[in-house]
Amino acid sequence: MQFHKVQSINNVPSYWLTRFVILRLLGIVYAIAFLAAINQVVPLIGSQGLLPVNLFVQSAEKIYGSTGSAFWHLPSIFWFAYSDSFLLGAAWVGFVLSLVVAVGFANIPLLTALWFLYMSFVHIGQDWYGYGWEIQLLETGFLAIFLCPLLDMRPFPRSGPPKIIIVLFRWLIFRIMLGAGLIKIRGDEAWRKGTALYYHFETQPIPGPLSRWLHFLPRWMLQAGVWYNFLAELVAPWFVFWPRFGRHIAGIVIVGLQIFLITSGNLSFLNWLTIIPALACFDDGFWSVILPRPLVGVSARAIARSVDSKPMNTRAWIVTVIIAILSIQPVINMLSADQIMNTSFNPLELVNTYGAFGSVGRERLNIVFEGTEEDLSDSSHWKEYAYKGLPVSPYQRPPQIAPYHLRLDWQLWFAAMSSPEEYPWTMNLIWKLLHNDPAALGLFAGNPFPVRPPRFVRAILYRYRFAIPGNPEKKWWDRDRIGEWIPAVSTTDLRLQEIMKKEGWQR
Repeated sequence: MQFHKVQSINNVPSYWLTRFVILRLLGIVYAIAFLAAINQVVPLIGSQGLLPVNLFVQSAEKIYGSTGSAFWHLPSIFWFAYSDSFLLGAAWVGFVLSLVVAVGFANIPLLTALWFLYMSFVHIGQDWYGYGWEIQLLETGFLAIFLCPLLDMRPFPRSGPPKIIIVLFRWLIFRIMLGAGLIKIRGDEAWRKGTALYYHFETQPIPGPLSRWLHFLPRWMLQAGVWYNFLAELVAPWFVFWPRFGRHIAGIVIVGLQIFLITSGNLSFLNWLTIIPALACFDDGFWSVILPRPLVGVSARAIARSVDSKPMNTRAWIVTVIIAILSIQPVINMLSADQIMNTSFNPLELVNTYGAFGSVGRERLNIVFEGTEEDLSDSSHWKEYAYKGLPVSPYQRPPQIAPYHLRLDWQLWFAAMSSPEEYPWTMNLIWKLLHNDPAALGLFAGNPFPVRPPRFVRAILYRYRFAIPGNPEKKWWDRDRIGEWIPAVSTTDLRLQEIMKKEGWQR
Protein backbone atom coordinates (compact mmCIF):
# COMPACT_ATOMS: atom_id res chain seq x y z
CA MET A 1 0.00 0.00 0.00
CA GLN A 2 1.44 3.36 -0.98
CA PHE A 3 1.66 5.93 1.76
CA HIS A 4 0.13 8.73 -0.27
CA LYS A 5 -3.09 6.72 -0.49
CA VAL A 6 -3.58 6.78 3.26
CA GLN A 7 -1.80 9.92 4.38
CA SER A 8 -5.07 11.85 4.31
CA ILE A 9 -8.80 11.25 4.50
CA ASN A 10 -10.96 13.42 2.28
CA ASN A 11 -7.81 15.42 1.55
CA VAL A 12 -7.32 16.24 5.26
CA PRO A 13 -3.64 15.79 6.27
CA SER A 14 -2.74 13.18 8.87
CA TYR A 15 -0.17 13.59 11.65
CA TRP A 16 0.92 10.10 12.70
CA LEU A 17 4.54 10.62 11.69
CA THR A 18 4.42 14.12 13.16
CA ARG A 19 3.44 12.63 16.51
CA PHE A 20 6.17 10.02 16.18
CA VAL A 21 8.89 12.66 15.61
CA ILE A 22 7.58 15.07 18.28
CA LEU A 23 7.55 12.40 20.98
CA ARG A 24 10.98 11.04 20.07
CA LEU A 25 12.58 14.48 20.27
CA LEU A 26 10.70 15.27 23.47
CA GLY A 27 12.07 12.09 25.01
CA ILE A 28 15.60 13.14 24.08
CA VAL A 29 15.17 16.61 25.60
CA TYR A 30 13.67 15.16 28.78
CA ALA A 31 16.61 12.73 29.01
CA ILE A 32 19.14 15.56 28.69
CA ALA A 33 17.31 17.62 31.33
CA PHE A 34 17.18 14.72 33.80
CA LEU A 35 20.82 13.82 33.06
CA ALA A 36 21.80 17.36 34.11
CA ALA A 37 19.83 16.80 37.33
CA ILE A 38 21.61 13.50 37.97
CA ASN A 39 24.99 15.20 37.72
CA GLN A 40 24.22 18.54 39.39
CA VAL A 41 21.17 18.43 41.64
CA VAL A 42 23.01 17.24 44.79
CA PRO A 43 25.85 19.84 44.70
CA LEU A 44 23.35 22.57 43.80
CA ILE A 45 20.34 21.93 46.05
CA GLY A 46 21.23 18.82 48.09
CA SER A 47 21.54 18.84 51.87
CA GLN A 48 25.05 20.31 51.55
CA GLY A 49 24.40 22.11 48.27
CA LEU A 50 24.94 25.73 47.34
CA LEU A 51 21.23 26.43 47.95
CA PRO A 52 20.04 23.52 50.12
CA VAL A 53 16.49 22.47 49.37
CA ASN A 54 15.70 21.87 53.05
CA LEU A 55 16.20 25.58 53.78
CA PHE A 56 13.99 26.46 50.83
CA VAL A 57 11.27 24.09 52.01
CA GLN A 58 11.37 25.51 55.53
CA SER A 59 11.15 29.06 54.21
CA ALA A 60 8.29 28.22 51.84
CA GLU A 61 6.32 26.48 54.59
CA LYS A 62 6.54 29.65 56.68
CA ILE A 63 5.24 31.69 53.75
CA TYR A 64 2.42 29.33 52.74
CA GLY A 65 1.58 28.06 56.23
CA SER A 66 1.89 24.32 55.64
CA THR A 67 3.37 21.68 53.36
CA GLY A 68 -0.01 21.07 51.75
CA SER A 69 -0.51 24.74 50.96
CA ALA A 70 3.02 24.98 49.57
CA PHE A 71 2.30 21.98 47.35
CA TRP A 72 -0.75 23.65 45.82
CA HIS A 73 1.18 26.84 45.12
CA LEU A 74 4.27 25.08 43.78
CA PRO A 75 3.39 21.43 43.04
CA SER A 76 6.38 19.17 43.69
CA ILE A 77 6.93 15.70 45.06
CA PHE A 78 9.88 17.10 47.01
CA TRP A 79 7.70 18.88 49.54
CA PHE A 80 7.26 15.49 51.17
CA ALA A 81 10.76 14.03 50.81
CA TYR A 82 13.96 15.77 49.75
CA SER A 83 16.94 13.76 50.91
CA ASP A 84 19.93 13.62 48.56
CA SER A 85 19.16 10.01 47.69
CA PHE A 86 15.54 10.87 46.94
CA LEU A 87 16.52 13.79 44.70
CA LEU A 88 19.00 11.61 42.86
CA GLY A 89 16.59 8.69 42.64
CA ALA A 90 13.87 10.90 41.13
CA ALA A 91 16.35 12.21 38.55
CA TRP A 92 17.30 8.65 37.58
CA VAL A 93 13.64 7.61 37.28
CA GLY A 94 13.01 10.59 35.02
CA PHE A 95 16.06 9.77 32.90
CA VAL A 96 15.03 6.12 32.40
CA LEU A 97 11.44 7.04 31.55
CA SER A 98 12.74 9.63 29.09
CA LEU A 99 14.75 6.98 27.29
CA VAL A 100 11.63 4.84 26.99
CA VAL A 101 9.89 7.73 25.20
CA ALA A 102 12.97 8.47 23.10
CA VAL A 103 13.10 4.93 21.70
CA GLY A 104 9.44 4.98 20.71
CA PHE A 105 7.06 4.12 23.53
CA ALA A 106 4.69 6.57 25.19
CA ASN A 107 1.24 6.80 26.75
CA ILE A 108 -0.60 9.12 29.11
CA PRO A 109 0.70 7.72 32.44
CA LEU A 110 4.31 7.73 31.23
CA LEU A 111 4.23 11.27 29.88
CA THR A 112 2.31 12.51 32.93
CA ALA A 113 4.97 11.02 35.21
CA LEU A 114 7.74 12.76 33.26
CA TRP A 115 5.89 16.07 33.31
CA PHE A 116 5.22 15.96 37.05
CA LEU A 117 8.72 14.76 37.92
CA TYR A 118 10.34 17.57 36.00
CA MET A 119 7.91 20.12 37.44
CA SER A 120 8.94 18.85 40.87
CA PHE A 121 12.55 19.84 40.17
CA VAL A 122 11.60 23.19 38.64
CA HIS A 123 9.52 24.23 41.63
CA ILE A 124 12.22 23.57 44.23
CA GLY A 125 15.24 24.30 42.02
CA GLN A 126 15.46 27.98 43.02
CA ASP A 127 18.03 30.00 41.04
CA TRP A 128 19.24 26.93 39.18
CA TYR A 129 15.87 26.24 37.53
CA GLY A 130 14.76 29.80 36.84
CA TYR A 131 15.26 29.68 33.07
CA GLY A 132 12.58 30.12 30.43
CA TRP A 133 13.18 26.72 28.90
CA GLU A 134 12.24 24.99 32.16
CA ILE A 135 8.62 26.17 32.00
CA GLN A 136 8.69 25.76 28.22
CA LEU A 137 9.56 22.09 28.69
CA LEU A 138 6.69 21.74 31.14
CA GLU A 139 4.18 23.30 28.75
CA THR A 140 5.47 21.21 25.84
CA GLY A 141 5.45 18.05 27.95
CA PHE A 142 1.91 18.72 29.13
CA LEU A 143 0.57 19.05 25.58
CA ALA A 144 2.39 15.87 24.55
CA ILE A 145 0.40 13.88 27.13
CA PHE A 146 -2.72 14.31 25.02
CA LEU A 147 -1.14 13.15 21.78
CA CYS A 148 -1.23 9.59 23.14
CA PRO A 149 -3.79 6.94 24.10
CA LEU A 150 -4.36 6.17 27.75
CA LEU A 151 -2.47 2.87 27.87
CA ASP A 152 -1.30 1.84 24.39
CA MET A 153 2.45 2.60 24.29
CA ARG A 154 3.21 1.54 20.72
CA PRO A 155 4.85 4.08 18.40
CA PHE A 156 1.83 3.74 16.13
CA PRO A 157 -1.20 2.89 18.29
CA ARG A 158 -4.72 2.26 17.01
CA SER A 159 -5.74 5.92 17.12
CA GLY A 160 -4.11 8.91 15.53
CA PRO A 161 -3.20 12.13 17.36
CA PRO A 162 -6.14 14.51 17.93
CA LYS A 163 -5.72 17.28 15.38
CA ILE A 164 -6.70 19.95 17.89
CA ILE A 165 -3.60 19.03 19.95
CA ILE A 166 -1.50 19.58 16.82
CA VAL A 167 -3.11 23.02 16.61
CA LEU A 168 -2.22 23.67 20.26
CA PHE A 169 1.42 22.88 19.48
CA ARG A 170 1.23 25.49 16.71
CA TRP A 171 -0.26 27.94 19.22
CA LEU A 172 2.73 27.24 21.48
CA ILE A 173 5.32 27.89 18.77
CA PHE A 174 3.41 31.01 17.73
CA ARG A 175 3.69 32.44 21.25
CA ILE A 176 7.32 31.35 21.71
CA MET A 177 8.53 32.97 18.51
CA LEU A 178 6.38 36.09 18.49
CA GLY A 179 7.10 36.74 22.16
CA ALA A 180 10.83 36.45 21.50
CA GLY A 181 10.62 38.84 18.56
CA LEU A 182 8.54 41.45 20.36
CA ILE A 183 10.77 41.49 23.46
CA LYS A 184 13.77 42.17 21.20
CA ILE A 185 12.38 45.12 19.28
CA ARG A 186 10.96 46.59 22.50
CA GLY A 187 14.02 45.91 24.61
CA ASP A 188 17.16 47.00 22.78
CA GLU A 189 17.92 49.41 19.96
CA ALA A 190 20.70 47.08 18.79
CA TRP A 191 17.97 44.73 17.57
CA ARG A 192 16.01 47.56 15.97
CA LYS A 193 19.13 48.86 14.21
CA GLY A 194 20.21 45.40 13.09
CA THR A 195 23.49 45.51 15.04
CA ALA A 196 22.74 42.97 17.82
CA LEU A 197 24.92 40.27 16.30
CA TYR A 198 27.92 42.58 16.42
CA TYR A 199 27.99 41.63 20.12
CA HIS A 200 25.86 38.52 20.70
CA PHE A 201 28.29 35.76 19.73
CA GLU A 202 30.97 37.19 22.03
CA THR A 203 28.75 38.12 24.98
CA GLN A 204 26.28 35.20 25.01
CA PRO A 205 26.28 33.03 28.17
CA ILE A 206 28.53 30.22 26.93
CA PRO A 207 30.10 30.62 23.47
CA GLY A 208 30.76 27.54 21.35
CA PRO A 209 33.52 26.46 18.97
CA LEU A 210 32.03 28.47 16.06
CA SER A 211 31.17 31.59 18.02
CA ARG A 212 34.44 33.43 17.34
CA TRP A 213 34.26 32.74 13.61
CA LEU A 214 30.70 34.07 13.54
CA HIS A 215 31.69 37.14 15.58
CA PHE A 216 34.21 38.20 12.93
CA LEU A 217 31.92 37.77 9.93
CA PRO A 218 31.41 40.86 7.74
CA ARG A 219 29.01 43.34 9.30
CA TRP A 220 26.51 43.01 6.44
CA MET A 221 26.24 39.28 7.12
CA LEU A 222 25.67 39.89 10.82
CA GLN A 223 22.95 42.39 9.96
CA ALA A 224 21.39 39.85 7.61
CA GLY A 225 21.34 37.41 10.52
CA VAL A 226 19.28 39.88 12.56
CA TRP A 227 16.75 40.27 9.73
CA TYR A 228 16.49 36.50 9.39
CA ASN A 229 15.90 36.30 13.12
CA PHE A 230 13.00 38.73 12.76
CA LEU A 231 11.69 36.80 9.77
CA ALA A 232 11.53 33.70 11.97
CA GLU A 233 10.20 35.43 15.07
CA LEU A 234 7.90 38.16 13.78
CA VAL A 235 6.71 36.97 10.37
CA ALA A 236 6.79 33.16 10.24
CA PRO A 237 4.61 32.65 13.37
CA TRP A 238 1.62 34.15 11.58
CA PHE A 239 1.82 31.43 8.94
CA VAL A 240 1.84 28.39 11.25
CA PHE A 241 -1.98 28.30 11.06
CA TRP A 242 -2.12 28.70 7.27
CA PRO A 243 -2.83 25.96 4.73
CA ARG A 244 -0.18 23.36 4.03
CA PHE A 245 2.29 25.31 1.87
CA GLY A 246 2.40 28.34 4.17
CA ARG A 247 2.75 26.14 7.27
CA HIS A 248 5.61 24.18 5.80
CA ILE A 249 7.53 27.31 4.82
CA ALA A 250 6.96 28.82 8.26
CA GLY A 251 8.11 25.60 9.93
CA ILE A 252 11.26 25.45 7.81
CA VAL A 253 12.14 29.08 8.61
CA ILE A 254 11.59 28.58 12.35
CA VAL A 255 13.47 25.28 12.55
CA GLY A 256 16.25 26.79 10.43
CA LEU A 257 16.76 29.55 12.99
CA GLN A 258 16.91 27.01 15.82
CA ILE A 259 19.52 24.92 13.99
CA PHE A 260 21.63 28.03 13.42
CA LEU A 261 21.39 28.93 17.12
CA ILE A 262 22.38 25.38 18.08
CA THR A 263 25.59 25.71 16.07
CA SER A 264 26.38 29.28 17.17
CA GLY A 265 26.67 28.80 20.94
CA ASN A 266 25.62 26.85 24.01
CA LEU A 267 22.01 27.77 24.82
CA SER A 268 21.29 24.60 26.80
CA PHE A 269 18.42 22.53 25.32
CA LEU A 270 16.37 25.66 24.52
CA ASN A 271 16.62 25.43 20.75
CA TRP A 272 16.14 21.66 20.65
CA LEU A 273 13.03 22.15 22.74
CA THR A 274 11.76 24.98 20.53
CA ILE A 275 11.97 22.74 17.47
CA ILE A 276 9.40 20.36 19.01
CA PRO A 277 6.24 22.50 18.66
CA ALA A 278 7.52 23.80 15.30
CA LEU A 279 7.32 20.21 14.02
CA ALA A 280 3.53 20.50 14.24
CA CYS A 281 3.74 22.65 11.10
CA PHE A 282 4.57 19.52 9.10
CA ASP A 283 2.08 16.79 8.22
CA ASP A 284 2.70 13.19 7.21
CA GLY A 285 3.04 14.14 3.56
CA PHE A 286 6.11 16.18 4.48
CA TRP A 287 7.65 13.48 6.66
CA SER A 288 7.02 10.74 4.09
CA VAL A 289 9.56 12.43 1.82
CA ILE A 290 12.40 12.63 4.34
CA LEU A 291 11.91 9.72 6.76
CA PRO A 292 13.06 6.14 6.00
CA ARG A 293 10.65 4.20 3.78
CA PRO A 294 10.18 1.31 6.25
CA LEU A 295 9.04 3.76 8.93
CA VAL A 296 6.69 5.47 6.49
CA GLY A 297 5.30 2.08 5.56
CA VAL A 298 4.60 1.17 9.18
CA SER A 299 2.80 4.48 9.59
CA ALA A 300 0.74 3.83 6.46
CA ARG A 301 -0.41 0.45 7.72
CA ALA A 302 -1.30 1.96 11.10
CA ILE A 303 -3.42 4.65 9.45
CA ALA A 304 -5.16 2.04 7.31
CA ARG A 305 -6.33 0.07 10.34
CA SER A 306 -6.88 3.05 12.64
CA VAL A 307 -10.07 3.77 14.56
CA ASP A 308 -11.31 7.06 15.93
CA SER A 309 -11.01 7.34 19.70
CA LYS A 310 -13.80 9.26 21.38
CA PRO A 311 -11.99 9.37 24.79
CA MET A 312 -8.87 10.84 23.16
CA ASN A 313 -10.90 13.47 21.36
CA THR A 314 -12.87 14.33 24.48
CA ARG A 315 -9.70 14.79 26.52
CA ALA A 316 -8.21 16.88 23.73
CA TRP A 317 -11.13 19.29 23.62
CA ILE A 318 -11.22 19.66 27.41
CA VAL A 319 -7.53 20.58 27.36
CA THR A 320 -8.15 22.99 24.49
CA VAL A 321 -10.75 24.89 26.52
CA ILE A 322 -8.34 25.06 29.48
CA ILE A 323 -5.48 26.29 27.29
CA ALA A 324 -7.73 28.89 25.67
CA ILE A 325 -8.72 30.33 29.05
CA LEU A 326 -5.17 30.28 30.41
CA SER A 327 -3.88 31.96 27.24
CA ILE A 328 -5.66 35.23 28.02
CA GLN A 329 -3.00 36.61 30.37
CA PRO A 330 0.00 35.59 28.21
CA VAL A 331 -1.63 37.24 25.18
CA ILE A 332 -2.32 40.43 27.15
CA ASN A 333 1.31 40.40 28.27
CA MET A 334 2.55 39.89 24.72
CA LEU A 335 0.54 42.88 23.51
CA SER A 336 1.68 45.10 26.38
CA ALA A 337 4.41 47.70 26.00
CA ASP A 338 5.63 46.47 29.40
CA GLN A 339 5.96 42.90 28.17
CA ILE A 340 7.76 40.52 30.50
CA MET A 341 9.37 37.29 29.35
CA ASN A 342 9.70 33.75 30.70
CA THR A 343 6.85 34.00 33.18
CA SER A 344 4.08 31.63 34.20
CA PHE A 345 0.62 32.73 35.27
CA ASN A 346 -0.52 29.47 36.84
CA PRO A 347 0.99 26.96 39.32
CA LEU A 348 1.19 24.13 36.78
CA GLU A 349 3.07 26.21 34.17
CA LEU A 350 0.48 25.20 31.54
CA VAL A 351 0.52 28.39 29.44
CA ASN A 352 3.45 30.77 29.78
CA THR A 353 5.08 33.79 28.22
CA TYR A 354 8.48 33.43 26.59
CA GLY A 355 11.36 35.44 25.17
CA ALA A 356 15.15 35.47 25.05
CA PHE A 357 17.88 38.11 24.72
CA GLY A 358 15.55 41.08 25.01
CA SER A 359 18.75 43.04 25.45
CA VAL A 360 22.25 42.25 24.21
CA GLY A 361 25.34 42.90 26.30
CA ARG A 362 28.02 45.07 24.74
CA GLU A 363 30.89 43.50 26.71
CA ARG A 364 31.63 40.12 28.21
CA LEU A 365 32.32 40.01 31.94
CA ASN A 366 33.51 36.81 33.60
CA ILE A 367 34.07 35.90 37.23
CA VAL A 368 37.15 33.74 37.77
CA PHE A 369 37.69 32.03 41.14
CA GLU A 370 41.30 31.76 42.26
CA GLY A 371 43.02 30.12 45.21
CA THR A 372 46.44 30.25 46.82
CA GLU A 373 48.30 28.12 49.34
CA GLU A 374 50.53 31.02 50.34
CA ASP A 375 50.20 33.96 52.72
CA LEU A 376 48.57 37.01 51.24
CA SER A 377 51.03 39.36 49.56
CA ASP A 378 51.55 41.09 46.24
CA SER A 379 53.69 38.14 45.15
CA SER A 380 51.23 35.38 46.10
CA HIS A 381 50.81 32.73 43.42
CA TRP A 382 47.15 32.24 42.51
CA LYS A 383 45.68 29.28 40.66
CA GLU A 384 42.47 29.56 38.65
CA TYR A 385 39.47 27.23 38.84
CA ALA A 386 38.53 26.34 35.27
CA TYR A 387 34.84 26.08 34.38
CA LYS A 388 33.36 23.40 32.16
CA GLY A 389 31.82 25.97 29.84
CA LEU A 390 32.66 29.58 30.69
CA PRO A 391 36.03 30.84 29.45
CA VAL A 392 38.89 31.18 31.91
CA SER A 393 42.19 30.55 30.11
CA PRO A 394 42.66 32.84 27.08
CA TYR A 395 44.12 29.86 25.22
CA GLN A 396 41.18 27.51 25.75
CA ARG A 397 38.85 27.04 22.78
CA PRO A 398 35.16 27.37 23.76
CA PRO A 399 33.71 23.87 24.12
CA GLN A 400 30.50 22.44 22.74
CA ILE A 401 28.26 21.82 25.76
CA ALA A 402 24.64 22.20 24.61
CA PRO A 403 22.12 20.65 24.69
CA TYR A 404 23.53 19.76 28.12
CA HIS A 405 22.98 22.52 30.67
CA LEU A 406 25.75 23.74 33.00
CA ARG A 407 23.71 25.47 35.67
CA LEU A 408 26.61 26.92 37.70
CA ASP A 409 28.21 28.42 34.60
CA TRP A 410 24.96 30.07 33.55
CA GLN A 411 24.32 31.58 36.96
CA LEU A 412 27.86 32.95 37.10
CA TRP A 413 27.33 34.59 33.69
CA PHE A 414 24.41 36.48 35.24
CA ALA A 415 26.33 37.14 38.46
CA ALA A 416 29.20 38.81 36.56
CA MET A 417 26.78 41.58 35.59
CA SER A 418 25.73 42.10 39.21
CA SER A 419 27.26 41.91 42.70
CA PRO A 420 27.95 39.21 45.31
CA GLU A 421 25.10 40.64 47.40
CA GLU A 422 22.67 39.67 44.63
CA TYR A 423 24.16 36.16 44.48
CA PRO A 424 24.98 35.29 48.11
CA TRP A 425 25.43 31.59 47.33
CA THR A 426 28.78 32.55 45.77
CA MET A 427 30.06 32.92 49.34
CA ASN A 428 28.91 29.38 50.05
CA LEU A 429 30.77 28.29 46.93
CA ILE A 430 33.96 29.96 48.18
CA TRP A 431 33.54 28.24 51.55
CA LYS A 432 33.33 24.90 49.80
CA LEU A 433 36.39 25.65 47.66
CA LEU A 434 38.27 26.47 50.86
CA HIS A 435 37.41 22.97 52.08
CA ASN A 436 38.01 21.13 48.79
CA ASP A 437 34.38 20.02 48.83
CA PRO A 438 34.24 17.23 46.19
CA ALA A 439 30.60 17.88 45.19
CA ALA A 440 31.17 21.59 44.56
CA LEU A 441 34.45 20.91 42.77
CA GLY A 442 32.58 18.51 40.50
CA LEU A 443 30.83 21.55 39.03
CA PHE A 444 34.21 22.79 37.75
CA ALA A 445 36.47 21.32 35.08
CA GLY A 446 39.11 20.39 37.64
CA ASN A 447 40.67 21.05 41.03
CA PRO A 448 43.91 23.08 41.02
CA PHE A 449 44.54 21.98 44.63
CA PRO A 450 44.34 18.19 44.57
CA VAL A 451 46.55 17.60 47.64
CA ARG A 452 45.21 20.10 50.14
CA PRO A 453 42.72 22.97 49.96
CA PRO A 454 43.86 26.55 49.37
CA ARG A 455 44.39 28.92 52.29
CA PHE A 456 42.66 31.79 50.51
CA VAL A 457 40.11 32.03 47.70
CA ARG A 458 38.99 35.12 45.82
CA ALA A 459 36.88 35.99 42.77
CA ILE A 460 38.29 38.27 40.07
CA LEU A 461 36.17 40.07 37.49
CA TYR A 462 37.59 40.10 33.95
CA ARG A 463 36.50 41.59 30.66
CA TYR A 464 36.89 39.09 27.82
CA ARG A 465 37.03 39.76 24.08
CA PHE A 466 37.52 37.33 21.23
CA ALA A 467 41.13 37.38 20.02
CA ILE A 468 41.51 37.93 16.30
CA PRO A 469 41.81 34.54 14.53
CA GLY A 470 45.31 33.66 13.44
CA ASN A 471 46.99 35.74 16.15
CA PRO A 472 50.63 34.69 16.75
CA GLU A 473 49.93 33.68 20.37
CA LYS A 474 47.13 31.36 19.24
CA LYS A 475 44.82 32.84 21.83
CA TRP A 476 41.04 32.49 21.72
CA TRP A 477 40.46 35.37 24.10
CA ASP A 478 41.99 38.66 25.15
CA ARG A 479 41.11 39.63 28.70
CA ASP A 480 41.55 42.60 31.01
CA ARG A 481 41.44 42.44 34.78
CA ILE A 482 38.75 44.77 36.15
CA GLY A 483 39.17 44.06 39.84
CA GLU A 484 38.15 41.89 42.75
CA TRP A 485 34.56 40.70 42.67
CA ILE A 486 35.02 39.01 46.05
CA PRO A 487 38.21 39.86 47.98
CA ALA A 488 40.43 37.07 49.25
CA VAL A 489 38.95 35.22 52.22
CA SER A 490 39.95 32.23 54.34
CA THR A 491 38.08 29.86 56.64
CA THR A 492 38.95 32.13 59.57
CA ASP A 493 37.40 35.19 57.95
CA LEU A 494 34.76 36.44 60.42
CA ARG A 495 32.60 38.02 57.72
CA LEU A 496 32.48 34.78 55.76
CA GLN A 497 31.64 32.81 58.90
CA GLU A 498 28.85 35.26 59.73
CA ILE A 499 27.33 34.91 56.26
CA MET A 500 27.49 31.12 56.44
CA LYS A 501 25.69 31.06 59.79
CA LYS A 502 23.13 33.70 58.83
CA GLU A 503 22.12 31.81 55.69
CA GLY A 504 22.04 28.47 57.54
CA TRP A 505 24.79 26.98 55.40
CA GLN A 506 27.12 26.23 58.32
CA ARG A 507 25.92 24.08 61.18
